[in-house]
Amino acid sequence: MIEAMWSGLHQVFTLKILGIIVIATSIGNFFGAVPGLGGTIALALLIPFVYGMDPFPGLTLLLAMHSVTSTGGSIPGILFAIPGTGPTVATIVDGYPMTKKGLGGQAMGAQLAASAIGGVIGAGVLALLIPVLRPIAIAFGSPEVFMLIVFGLTFVIILSRESISRGFMAALLGLLLGTVGLDPHTGVGRYTFGQLWLWDGIHLASVVLGIFAFAEMIDLGAKGRGGQIAEGNVKMPWYQLWEGTVAVFTNWWLSLRTAVIGTFIGIIPGLGGDVATWICYGHAVQTCKNSENFGKGDIRGVIAVETANNSKEGGALLPTIVFGIPGSGGMALLLGAFLILGITPGPQLIATHLDLIWGMVWVMVIANIFAAVTLYPLCGHMGKLAFIRGSLLIPPIMVLAGVGASLIRGQWQDMVLVAFTGFLGYGMKKWGYPRPPMVLGFILGPLAEDYLHKSLAEWGLPFLLRPVCVTLLIFTVLSLVYSIYHAHRDKKKKLMEGG
Repeated sequence: MIEAMWSGLHQVFTLKILGIIVIATSIGNFFGAVPGLGGTIALALLIPFVYGMDPFPGLTLLLAMHSVTSTGGSIPGILFAIPGTGPTVATIVDGYPMTKKGLGGQAMGAQLAASAIGGVIGAGVLALLIPVLRPIAIAFGSPEVFMLIVFGLTFVIILSRESISRGFMAALLGLLLGTVGLDPHTGVGRYTFGQLWLWDGIHLASVVLGIFAFAEMIDLGAKGRGGQIAEGNVKMPWYQLWEGTVAVFTNWWLSLRTAVIGTFIGIIPGLGGDVATWICYGHAVQTCKNSENFGKGDIRGVIAVETANNSKEGGALLPTIVFGIPGSGGMALLLGAFLILGITPGPQLIATHLDLIWGMVWVMVIANIFAAVTLYPLCGHMGKLAFIRGSLLIPPIMVLAGVGASLIRGQWQDMVLVAFTGFLGYGMKKWGYPRPPMVLGFILGPLAEDYLHKSLAEWGLPFLLRPVCVTLLIFTVLSLVYSIYHAHRDKKKKLMEGG
């Protein structure tokens, strides 16, 4: 094991591989920062370039690029409430309010440091779990994944403390939108209204770009011609970046917990980064003191999301290389790249090419650190974008949101969906309906339905009695009770303070 680790490190520390990492991280940051692109599209565009390359350099190009897209993807979310990638939506919940308070520099510093630490921890957990992955993977079948998703849905309460009833209504709307399309088990169309383009359902990009980016631009326009993102004459000086960076280490226990949780969620195929970020955000709200500040510009919310955001890539790589089961959509493309490069994923890969796996671990570590370091000097300039007049900012961002959504599937109707969900998001913001529960319901609803069908078909209703399912069910009930109690206590405390 030690010999393989040093062999992998020796492969990475060559001028050729380090040069590839520099290029790959720059590409990853760019594709992450442009809404509607993301790591999956970047992988699809880069795979043709690895034809004819040696296995390790080709793998380095794709893996380094994909593992850092979330780092760049959080920048537009913090500055403009525009999610660069799907998993960065949760960053907006606290990152954007910090920018509006003039604390965007702290949010950016925390985001970059947490992303680097999360990526390093995710790679470290990947290295530690490779020998013991098999029993963990065997323990999680369809029933266990379904119960984990149900557990994740309990965070709707945590994200809706201002009004639990409105939070549930938002989550139900998300669940309803998630059912649009062909039933995955019967092939029957649901809410498609005879439109072929709805057979594939509503894409997540159309929803998040609409209810966050488009809605925020409508809200900015409603403030008048001179409306700005920031509410005061606040810059992003270096000391704010430093304070945000220090906050990640001050909250080291939260950073470590959410990074490890994100890694383990990434291990489970089919869940992906969206689930990891929301579950870790809910975990932070549930376990941190003064949790009433979350959603209003709490730096701990940014830290929890960003550590999970990058650490989950290490987890998603585990089932991909050990069993040939992609842990996410991006890993599915990476799996194809493995085969193109002549690498056959599976247990035999661990037995014969352990040095190659360690090389992947080192690539992820170096790429995550380099991506964060290179973005630090650019943050001050990016912060100036928050003071552009709304009349100049609104049109290009609305166009970018619409075009970004249409690029995903090549359908112009997705631009209409962005506009529709944009007005919906603006109405939710104006009338006090939380938007994160809607996104959570939209993401987890279809997954819960799919795994429930599989569980019932394979085990019947007694699948609930499986040991891991019972344990997760207990955690779900405890989470509900704990969250409702805290929500009631916070409400009572506010009433007493008001009285």
